[in-house]
Amino acid sequence: MAEHDTLLSLRGVCKSFGGIQAVHTITFDVGPGESVGLVGPNGAGKTTLFNCVCGQLRPDSGDIVFGGMQLAGLPTYKRARLGIGRTYQRVEVFTDMSVRDHLLVAERARRGEGRLWRDLLNMSKPTKDEMERVASTLELVGITRLADTSVNALGLGNCRLVELARALAAEPKILLADEPSSGLDLHETAEVAAVLRTVQRERGTAVLLVEHDLSMVAEVVDRTVVMDLGAMLCEGTFDEVMANPAVRDAYLGQMGIA
Repeated sequence: MAEHDTLLSLRGVCKSFGGIQAVHTITFDVGPGESVGLVGPNGAGKTTLFNCVCGQLRPDSGDIVFGGMQLAGLPTYKRARLGIGRTYQRVEVFTDMSVRDHLLVAERARRGEGRLWRDLLNMSKPTKDEMERVASTLELVGITRLADTSVNALGLGNCRLVELARALAAEPKILLADEPSSGLDLHETAEVAAVLRTVQRERGTAVLLVEHDLSMVAEVVDRTVVMDLGAMLCEGTFDEVMANPAVRDAYLGQMGIA
């Protein structure tokens, strides 16, 4: 991938915990508007790598460059404002807020106006522009009907869509989605997959997807990177990597379907 076609670049990224290498010399790129799947068995290091990109963890070595900017030492909130969005394996939502309020908080954070505390105290009314942006994101994710619903009244599937919408309200250049189908049924998983495809197609948002549901990965991604025990096994199209014997041994074999 040519340098001008690269949005996120990882070069030799390593991270250890107590002498155990959770991530070992990981090198790959994600282009603007590209959807890349990051797959592998439990303990492969996928979430650790996400945390290195987003700033929750500091790599021991290697370079992470986003939009031409070296991310070393940059705090999480500044990475978010550069255009790195994130969802988590465990749903992270404020249960006493409405769906719309979740997105308004994300919109204020994106603009960096320093008014979040006023939002939480109901001291600052949303502007027309903010309301229009939030309405657009609700429609994009297909949850307009839930706008005024309190999150504590929602099931897991809709909570995941709310978290996805909140990440997208910040209009990231890349979305790092960590196990977005975890705990969902087939219909809910299909909804999340459809949102990820729509975001990529309509907003040109790049996606880096960690996901155990291989059928969802096959449906969503342009390219797949496979990790095992912290290291990269291979990368290519989904069909190419799934045909690789090393991948079948490391990943599919663990699932009992090799």
